[in-house]
Amino acid sequence: MESANQFLKVFRVQTRRWLFVVLVVAVTHLLFQSLLLPYGKALRSLMPDSEVGVHDESGLQALKSFSKSVMVRNPLTVNASDLMSDSVFKGSVEDDEDSKFGSDTGDDSGLREVDGDTNNGIVSEGKGQDNPIELVTDREVDDDSVAENVEDLNDLSELEIERIGEKSATVEPGEAKQSLPLKQIVQPNLEIVSDGVPEQHTSQSIANIGGEKTLSIVSPLTNITHLKTEASNASSAASSAVPKSDIATSVNISALIGSPGKKKMRCNMPPKTVTSIFEMNDILMRHRRSSRAMRPRWSSVRDKEVLAAKTEIEKASVSVSDQELHAPLFRNVSMFKRSYELMDRTLKVYVYRDGKKPIFHQPILKGLYASEGWFMKLMEGNKHFAVKDPRKAHLFYMPFSSRMLEYALYVRNSHNRTNLRQYLKEYAESIAAKYRYWNRTGGADHFLVACHDWAPYETRHHMEHCIKALCNADVTAGFKLGRDVSLPETYVRSARNPLRDLGGKPPSQRHILAFYAGNLHGYLRPILLKYWKDKDPDMKIFGPMPPGVASKMNYIQHMKSSKYCICPKGYEVNSPRVVESIFYECVPVIISDNFVPPFYEVLNWEAFSVIIAEKDIPNLKNILLSIPEKKYFEMQLAVRKLQRHFLWHAKPEKYDLFHMTLHSIWYNRVYQIKPR
Repeated sequence: MESANQFLKVFRVQTRRWLFVVLVVAVTHLLFQSLLLPYGKALRSLMPDSEVGVHDESGLQALKSFSKSVMVRNPLTVNASDLMSDSVFKGSVEDDEDSKFGSDTGDDSGLREVDGDTNNGIVSEGKGQDNPIELVTDREVDDDSVAENVEDLNDLSELEIERIGEKSATVEPGEAKQSLPLKQIVQPNLEIVSDGVPEQHTSQSIANIGGEKTLSIVSPLTNITHLKTEASNASSAASSAVPKSDIATSVNISALIGSPGKKKMRCNMPPKTVTSIFEMNDILMRHRRSSRAMRPRWSSVRDKEVLAAKTEIEKASVSVSDQELHAPLFRNVSMFKRSYELMDRTLKVYVYRDGKKPIFHQPILKGLYASEGWFMKLMEGNKHFAVKDPRKAHLFYMPFSSRMLEYALYVRNSHNRTNLRQYLKEYAESIAAKYRYWNRTGGADHFLVACHDWAPYETRHHMEHCIKALCNADVTAGFKLGRDVSLPETYVRSARNPLRDLGGKPPSQRHILAFYAGNLHGYLRPILLKYWKDKDPDMKIFGPMPPGVASKMNYIQHMKSSKYCICPKGYEVNSPRVVESIFYECVPVIISDNFVPPFYEVLNWEAFSVIIAEKDIPNLKNILLSIPEKKYFEMQLAVRKLQRHFLWHAKPEKYDLFHMTLHSIWYNRVYQIKPR
């Protein structure tokens, strides 16, 4: 018994000793950790696969990088009046005599980004809805701006090429607030700086927005984004934040962009599938017979008026001859004329007043994107079609500029456009919440007019059921024949006189067989020059023409003196040369697989143009020479008759480009509408 008591006593002593040792070790560990706290970042940088917090000098966590990225808040919101005064858009622009003509300087940055240099000129004329701007850059002579062709992670199934580092350039859309703030993920160490903008014009601050710390970059000009994210804390943490398996995607994205062979963009490759012009015709007829539009949730008097118009169009009497219209230009001149008359008599359009300048209600009347600007200006100022009461409307117009959307929101060199699409998504959601008309048809009676190459991407999904008038009319990239409208891309050189230099020489004085001059955008143009540059005296095929007035006039004279004007695709399927050819009375030769020609639903393009498959470029001259002279004269006459339908006027005229665009929107709605 005594030995047992002694054993218990010894056991208690040993237990107390062990507890004391454990306590000492714990205290020592805590003390050691507290002493090493200032060096936490250095220690964490040695530890792989850790979640890293980036601290500012005060030790507070300002940015949190999850595996690969740093969050940056774009300061631009919908309320442009809070960020930009009208004076930003005021300035002087030299008359376009000094612009480079035919030199194909359109968006040769390779990513259709906005030049942030002082060469950008912006003019504001007047106030209110008639306050167009002339947005002129040293790139705006050719179409042929490149779309980025890299989709966000939500559309991986639509990518045609995998990109190294794609994950590091994703964008998270901002919360749906009234001011529509936009968040963007930017790779650590990535410099996003508009060329020619001094660094001292940009200020950075750490702001706590909505309870979360973000790095706020504030620029004095909302249309020139100047960001430079060089946070040493973020860069030191980024290397440890990325798992070893993701090291390849965490490298500086600028290195990936500049390294040849790392990625190949869709615009630099031939299409995987080709839809011929004859197949397009079959698709159009099929969609005419079977509409895929949503059936309205409830009936409307306006729907009945549109359905009645459809019946009258289909019963149109055959017109043998018409004094106003050249019959060979049209698929069915009688149906076109009857439809036009009914549009003029019946159609009413409600123009949404929602949305802030410069993205909304700010038309651009000069340059490559003039089509969307001229339509916006003329539609908003129209008293015949536009109504103030939406209950009287057959169609609803969303007046935004796809060009100004890019100019205001796109972060240069970010290689990501998700914030642009998110902006329009939130706009569509706002009008759906505010008005009942969107929800009645799912947006099927709403339309937009957009000429920027990115418009198909920006309006995908959330505006998918709308009627889209697009310059980038690629049948393999979401353009819906029978619903969407191919918008002519018109390069307007003078907003005050859009008809300057109109016309060309008569056929007998056109001694050049074929002419082309321009930059080598995309994959197709280098092929054209490879086969025909300096190869044949009858084929005047050139690369970029030098800048200057003399070169511009030389370009114009070549188009006025050529029988055929070659219109090859650039980065995208559309090109302003198609309308330029018509403007100068030259028969257009379209070389662009999958391109839907303008107003395809009503015009017969075989009557006044030559459409050649891209694979037939080596045989280009033989194809042109095989056209009989009589046929050429008929096509050239048809081009002259067609010209009136492709011209902008300050005051719209019958059958002009404004009315043709509106008619095609109306016509497609007539054939897509479903009765309740």
